[in-house]
Amino acid sequence: MIEWSGVIPALTTKFKEDDSLDMDMFGVSLAAQIDAGVNGVIIGGSLGEASTLRDEEKEMLVTFAVRSTAGKIPVILNIAEGSTNEAIYQAALAERWGAKGLMVLPPMRYRSDDRETVQFFKSIAESTTLPILIYNNPVDYKIEVTVDMFAELMDCANIQAVKESTRDVSNVTRLRNRLGERLKILCGVDTIAMEELVMGADGWIAGLVNAFPKETVAIYRLTKAGLIREAAQIYRWFMPLLELDIHPKLVQYIKLAESFTGLGTEYVRAPRLTLTGSERTRIEKIIKDGIAARPKL
Repeated sequence: MIEWSGVIPALTTKFKEDDSLDMDMFGVSLAAQIDAGVNGVIIGGSLGEASTLRDEEKEMLVTFAVRSTAGKIPVILNIAEGSTNEAIYQAALAERWGAKGLMVLPPMRYRSDDRETVQFFKSIAESTTLPILIYNNPVDYKIEVTVDMFAELMDCANIQAVKESTRDVSNVTRLRNRLGERLKILCGVDTIAMEELVMGADGWIAGLVNAFPKETVAIYRLTKAGLIREAAQIYRWFMPLLELDIHPKLVQYIKLAESFTGLGTEYVRAPRLTLTGSERTRIEKIIKDGIAARPKL
């Protein structure tokens, strides 16, 4: 059972300089997230460089996280596949490895129409007992799961939540008006997270939480407690950093931030490359300025 609320980090995947998994640093990161009070973790998402991970690496990450969390929070595996059969296979692996839920993207590489997209999600849901969160990000993945499509998907009891990344804050209200509390809504865009929480979103699937877990959790808790002014003070400080989440190089940017806060390294897997030159100087300044002005919680 997943409540689909609170702060759920989309974890980065930690690598060593030789491109192997850095499980020690992954453990450091995971412990910091748990200590900050997050409500779950997502492994192998876009920020986790999903497309570069082999099945055996996903297994290492999931089983390690399951052991490390010891049931305190759910471990959720991302599924981003090009075929329905492969997505169903990945869902079965996730269940075998001990994951407690799935985050599922629409089909990759083929721009499915509404009917095909709905059937894709239904086929996966019918193949597993795991609860499912649908990642709705038409900006990056070019397929929108509309309110009408979600209404069709409500026939599947284990489709329970959405990672709302349309970047349209009013979509929270549209979903609530149509589906009530049946579908849990979690904001998937760092730069509008507080706004969506104010409008009734249940949680925040966060990116910069990888580097700043306590501040992210504080914003969520203060907002939900109605302490808007206090939450906004932290959120305003955080915004230049949160904007690193909405760039094509969000992986490199957030990993660089993690390296400055001691919760990760900047190593990425090719074709991504670590930052250099003026771009690196610019992003480092944003990170260093943020750390220097970091609020006391």
